[in-house]
Amino acid sequence: MAVVSSAHSAIFSKASLFHHINGFKRFTFCLPFSSSAAASLSTKKKWRQPVASSVLELGGTKIAKDDVVRDDPTNNVPDTIFSKLGMQLHRRNNHPLGILKNGIYEYFDTNYPNMFDKFDDLCPIVSVKQNFDDVLVPADHVSRSYNDTYYVDSQTVLRCHTSAHQAELLRGGHTHFLVTGDVYRRDSIDSTHYPVFHQMEGVRVFTPESWEGSGLDPTSFAADDLKKSLEGLAHHLFGAVEMRWIDAYFPFTNPSYELEIYFKEKWMEVLGCGVMEQEILKSNGRSDSVAWAFGLGLERLAMVLFDIPDIRLFWSNDERFTSQFSKGQMGVKFKPFSKYPPCYKDMSFWISESFTENNLCEVIRGIAGDLVEEVTLIDNFTNKKGMTSHCYRIAYRSMERSLTDEEINDLQWNVREQVQNKLNVVLR
Repeated sequence: MAVVSSAHSAIFSKASLFHHINGFKRFTFCLPFSSSAAASLSTKKKWRQPVASSVLELGGTKIAKDDVVRDDPTNNVPDTIFSKLGMQLHRRNNHPLGILKNGIYEYFDTNYPNMFDKFDDLCPIVSVKQNFDDVLVPADHVSRSYNDTYYVDSQTVLRCHTSAHQAELLRGGHTHFLVTGDVYRRDSIDSTHYPVFHQMEGVRVFTPESWEGSGLDPTSFAADDLKKSLEGLAHHLFGAVEMRWIDAYFPFTNPSYELEIYFKEKWMEVLGCGVMEQEILKSNGRSDSVAWAFGLGLERLAMVLFDIPDIRLFWSNDERFTSQFSKGQMGVKFKPFSKYPPCYKDMSFWISESFTENNLCEVIRGIAGDLVEEVTLIDNFTNKKGMTSHCYRIAYRSMERSLTDEEINDLQWNVREQVQNKLNVVLR
């Protein structure tokens, strides 16, 4: 299930081409778009943005860059996002995200043998219907806006959550499944937010014979099973921790909950979940059933389990990072290999009515890539003429080397120029 309340939780895709690999079915249909390409920091002194391959293959379908990144008013996918398509960090067994994914698989395989189908190679390019309508996201919900979501065209998006595949899997006859994948959202810039991250969602469907004789109504039966299952998962990942359930709201579940654990002397949200709305089940041929669903962000949990301080590190190819992790080694603590100094640059401008912080961050990322560590609003005021000024502090820092004054100045100059040209603001 997907959680729409925060950028890095889950909201809960396409006709079916199934085949068996490694003992479980894989769902490989892809809309006729998509991409892959490795993005790596240059080891040379002058940094250059990674260049995305012009053609890549997702779910057995070849996708050209021009299909995803277009000079079209309904398209807002930049080259930097295209370059991440197809990288699938969650499918790398020696990567923290792959290790965590496999650890969750282990829990479900041990406690529910041969029950859950696993999907981790579904195409991230989906329809607006799949991404929003099929999981009952309201027509006026903020997540549908161009400010929050990457649109390929007016009816096609890069999925915001793994829940985009839920309806199709239900229609395909799947009643117990785990879906893992890369998801895409326009977002702020700091150590815990990145426009590409990874989610896992789980769904379990019950038929009437499951709850008959339990003394519980279908919804209560599913909610009890959900909580028991997810408390077991939390113990599997974090050990003997204190837990609590918080009532929540998600469009696609009712009742809805968040599971929190007391970890490292503070309460931490682990996942969102709930009993699936009957409308979703009825729409997909399951009107006599009840189901639960959950969604979790892999980066959010991996940063805690592996002590990874910055979300950008997940994308690093530096051997000083990658060599620290091995298949099956859950919770190995990351050892920082360097702490290079940050460089701060401030930028002030008069904003227009159309200005949004997500658009600003998109422009800065498009120029500085992973060299930008944080963008913070440090001052704002409105003058007597009603004009509003914002001042942002940009922190530049490489996780792998020291940056030169020359390249920082070049980056900042380009940022200022592009912000003024693209965002209709007036620099001060």
